[in-house]
Amino acid sequence: MEFELSQDHRVLQDSVRDFVTNEIKPIARQIDENHAIPDELVAKIGAMGLLGSYLPETYGGAGLDILSYVLAVEEVSKACGSTGILISAHTSLCCDPILQFGSQEQKQQHLPPLTRGEKIGCLLLTEPDAGSDVAGIATTYRQEGDAFVLNGSKIMITNGGYLGTGIVMASHDRGLRHKGISAFIVDLASEGVVVQRNENKLGIRGTYTTAFSLDNVRVPAGNLLGSEGQGFKIAMETLNGGRIGVAAQALGIAEGALERSLSYARERRQFGQPISEMQAIQFKLADMYTAIESSRLLTYRAAWLKESKKPYAMESAMCKLHASETATFVTHQAIQIHGGNGYINDYEVERMYRDARITEIYEGTNEIQRVVIAKMLTS
Repeated sequence: MEFELSQDHRVLQDSVRDFVTNEIKPIARQIDENHAIPDELVAKIGAMGLLGSYLPETYGGAGLDILSYVLAVEEVSKACGSTGILISAHTSLCCDPILQFGSQEQKQQHLPPLTRGEKIGCLLLTEPDAGSDVAGIATTYRQEGDAFVLNGSKIMITNGGYLGTGIVMASHDRGLRHKGISAFIVDLASEGVVVQRNENKLGIRGTYTTAFSLDNVRVPAGNLLGSEGQGFKIAMETLNGGRIGVAAQALGIAEGALERSLSYARERRQFGQPISEMQAIQFKLADMYTAIESSRLLTYRAAWLKESKKPYAMESAMCKLHASETATFVTHQAIQIHGGNGYINDYEVERMYRDARITEIYEGTNEIQRVVIAKMLTS
C-alpha cells in the first residue's frame, strides 16, 4: 500500500495551490458577496486545465487521473467552496457522462468546448417532486422525426445559469419509472429553455443554482446519450462519480477552516497566553485534524477505485458522507475557536461554515448515502 502522493501529484498540487493563492483567495469574499464567480476567473480556470483534468487530451482534456481532479477541487475549495463546486459539477456531472456513455461523435463535438471552459456543464436531474426519488421524474420526452421534444421543470441545477451544456433526464412513460428514463445532451441556450430563477442561497453563493422550465425543447436525435431507457443507469453512475467531487470540495473546505483556526489560535491571546496552549482548544484542533485525515483517506481511495475501473459505488457514498459531515463539524468548531470573531464576515470561517452545509445535501443527502451503504452491505 502507498500512502504518499506521487511526484507528479505533488507538482500539480503545488501548481493549483499557487493559482489559488494568486487568483482565487484574494477575491473569495467578493465572490460570496456578489453571488458570482467572475468570468475572467472562469476563463483562467479553463486555461489551467482544471475543467477537463482527467479527460483525455484527444478531447482537449489534461489527460490526468481522477486523483488529480480530486486534488484540484480540494485545493480550490480551501479558499472558495463556490469555485470548487463549479469545477466539480462541471467535470463530474456533465463531462464524465459524455465521456463514459457518449458516442465518438458526441465526445468530439461536446467535450472540447467544455474542457476549454467555452461552455460550462451541468446535470438537469432534480425536479420539484423528484429529488432523492430519481425514478419519479416528471419531465417527459417524445420523438418527432429527427428530434426529441422535452417538456418539464428542473430545479436546484448547479452551474445552470451559465446556459452551457446540460445533461437532461426525461421519461417517455412515467409508468415505467426508472425504465422509462433517457438522457439527452442539451444546449441550454436552445429555444424553449427558460430560466425561472437563480436561487439566493445560504452558502456557495458564487455558484448559479438554477430552476428551469423546458417548453417543447427540440433536441437533435443525435444528442441522445447512450440508448433509450438507459438514463437511470447514467444518472446513478454520474452521481457515484459526483459524490467523489463533493467529498473533495468538503475536504477542502474543512482543511481551509482548520488552517485558519490554527493561525488564529496561535495569534489570539487570552489569560496571558495564546489560546493554542489551552487544552480545550487543543482538543478541538486534534478532533478536527483527525476527522479531516479520515475523510482524505476515504476520498482518495474512492478516486483510486474509479480510476482503476473497480466497483466504487459504496466507497463514493462513504467518502461523501464522511467528508461532508467532517466539513460541517470542522467549520462549526472553527467558529467556536474564533469566538465572536468567527461570527462576523471579516473572518472567513463564517463563510466556510455556510458553504459546508450544502455538502451534506447535494449529490444525494447523507440519509441516502447511508441507505446506499447499508443496502450494499446487506445484499
